Amino acid sequence: MKKRIFLSAPCMGENELKYIQEVFQSNYIAPVGEYLDRFEQNIKDYTGVTNALAVVSGTAAIHLALRVLGIGSGDDVLASSFTFIGSVSAILYQNANPVFIDSDTASWNLSPKLLNKYLCTCKKKPKALIVTHLYGMSADIEKIAEICRLHGVYLIEDAAESLGATFNNKQTGTFGDFGIYSFNGNKILTTSGGGILVSQNKAWIEKAKFYATTAKEPCTHYEHKEYGYNYRMSNVLAAIGVAQMEVLDKRVSQKQQIFSWYQECLGDVKEIKFMPELQNSRGNRWLTTVAFDKTPYMKILQALEAVNVESRPLWKPMHLQPLFQECTKVVDDTSERLFSQGLCLPSSVTMTKKDVQSICNIMKGVLE
Repeated sequence: MKKRIFLSAPCMGENELKYIQEVFQSNYIAPVGEYLDRFEQNIKDYTGVTNALAVVSGTAAIHLALRVLGIGSGDDVLASSFTFIGSVSAILYQNANPVFIDSDTASWNLSPKLLNKYLCTCKKKPKALIVTHLYGMSADIEKIAEICRLHGVYLIEDAAESLGATFNNKQTGTFGDFGIYSFNGNKILTTSGGGILVSQNKAWIEKAKFYATTAKEPCTHYEHKEYGYNYRMSNVLAAIGVAQMEVLDKRVSQKQQIFSWYQECLGDVKEIKFMPELQNSRGNRWLTTVAFDKTPYMKILQALEAVNVESRPLWKPMHLQPLFQECTKVVDDTSERLFSQGLCLPSSVTMTKKDVQSICNIMKGVLE
């Protein structure tokens, strides 16, 4: 390729620079201002939640959720194993113990069956579950939420990659006690860096905001009875977010179109399996992901890299990471197989059908 094709490059709309200029003219470039309020309202309107808090990252949002829920030293927290470390590192911040649950083949996301089996047999009751909606595709979230309710486990949805994805026409990130979204540079909506915490519980979000703004007591001077964090998003980044929200539905449609092009080109290749979409769900297809039956994914990755095309292996499961060797795990090898066989394909919204066809031809050449 003459120009590098990235895995998921950011794409700016028409108003980002305009809104940033308005922020600079107002001189509200700190973590307070009109656009911060507008961005939080945009997310609330889009997802249907009643409370939202914009912060510096999705991981910070998860950390705040755990803190507000009282998760602390020695507590067990369940989590998807097949995910990015940012989904689970906040468990360590709270000195809690991760317990990793494997995926199922129906969704590639956390297995409700394994989750229920563990909760019915474990001797120590976990305090919470962090479930990841992987690569923009919904987990079997209604079943997972019901299992959590039955066992008295708080549910935190890591919807970092799945803004715009739905299950039974309800937005991912809105089924649990808390939901989080990420706006990192490669996400479907980006503020360059940032995240947001959402909940229907107003008191919880107010407490999270207190912790996110250094836990300053309501005094004229700086008074602190608890420790907090410097976690609030800036008004400048929020201005980018407001502009990005204006084109979010368009971006979701573009990602789904890219997936359909891959499916059209590769759907008849028996060795390739696409990440499945659960019945009654609608993924945003943030990344098109595939698994190969026999061919090592590195052969495909290297062939694409040779022509200046970026791809990436699927996540190495957390229970295989050296950091988590001693943690409890509930696995059936599903995520390990996917990690050994799978690849994330370029899914930037600036790609054309011709780009996708060229990538597919390269892949077919290796497979043949």
